[in-house]
Amino acid sequence: MTRKTCCLIGAPVDEGAVQRGCVMGPDAYRTAGLAEQLRDLGHLVEDRGNLSAAPRPASHPNAALKNLPEIAGWVPVLEQAAYEAAACDMPIFLGGNHALSAGTVPGVARRSAERGQPQFVLWLDAHPDLHTLASTRSGNLHGTPLRYLIGDPGFEDVFPPITAPVPEAHVCFMGLRSVDPAEQARLHGSGMAVHDMRALDERGVSAPLLAFLDRVKQAGGALHVSLDVDFLDPAIAPAVGTTVPGGATFREAHLIMELLHESGLVTSLDLVELNPFLDDRGRTALLMVDLCASLLGRKVLDRQTRSAA
Repeated sequence: MTRKTCCLIGAPVDEGAVQRGCVMGPDAYRTAGLAEQLRDLGHLVEDRGNLSAAPRPASHPNAALKNLPEIAGWVPVLEQAAYEAAACDMPIFLGGNHALSAGTVPGVARRSAERGQPQFVLWLDAHPDLHTLASTRSGNLHGTPLRYLIGDPGFEDVFPPITAPVPEAHVCFMGLRSVDPAEQARLHGSGMAVHDMRALDERGVSAPLLAFLDRVKQAGGALHVSLDVDFLDPAIAPAVGTTVPGGATFREAHLIMELLHESGLVTSLDLVELNPFLDDRGRTALLMVDLCASLLGRKVLDRQTRSAA
C-alpha cells in the first residue's frame, strides 16, 4: 500500500440548517481516533486544525434562506483552504454540514485543473443537494452545494464565481432516497449518473461504482468523494439531522470504500453532516472513521474483533 500524506482540515460549518450541532463534528472525528487509525495504516497525518470564517454581506429574494451571510463567508475560506490542501496526497475535510462542499470541491477542482486533470465527484448521500438559492423552500443551504459547484446560475453576487466548475457528466450519485421536485427536474436528462437506493437494491453497489470508476480512470481524472452520514441507514448511523430510512448498510458502505481504495483514484474526501449531539455514545463518529480507514487501505482481515472464546 502506498503511504500518503493525509491533511485533516476541520470545517465546523453549522449554519444554514435547522438542526444545530455539526459544529462539533470535526473534533468528534478526532476524538474517535481518525488520525491514529490513519497512522496505524502507515500514512503520515497532518492536522491543520479547524477553519473559521466571518459572515459576508449577502442578500437574496428568497426569505426562507437560513444564515446566508454566514455561508457566504464560509465558501471562499473553504475554497482557498481546499486548494492549498490539495497539494497533499489526501486532503480530508471534516464537517460540518454539507454546505462546506460549496467550498471544498471548487478548491480541489481548481488544483486539478492546474494539473490538467478533469475533476470527478462521487456524492454519497440520501439527498442530491441540487437546489439553487431560489428553489429551496426549506432555506437549508446544505441542500445547495452540488448545484453551485457544477456551475449552474443562481448564486451570483452571493458565492464567488467558480474558476473550475465540475462538469455535470462527471458527477455520480449513490444512495439517493429523498429528492425534491426541483431536484428531480434538474436531474432529468442531465447526464449525471444517478443510483438511488432502489437501483442499489436491485444491482448492488459494485457494478455502478466500478462503471463510474472506469470512466474516471479512462479520463485520467481526479476523484473527490463526498460522504454524508445520511448515506448510511440511521439504524447504524443516527448522528445526523436529516435521517432518511433505508440507507446503505455497514457492509455496503465498507465495500464502496474498499473498491475506492483499490481503484487508487480518490484524491480528496469530505466527511459531512456528523452531529455528535444526536449520536449514541459516539458510534456514528466511530463508523465514519472506520469507513475512512477502509478508503485509505484497511482490509476486512485487518480489523480487530473481540474473541468469542
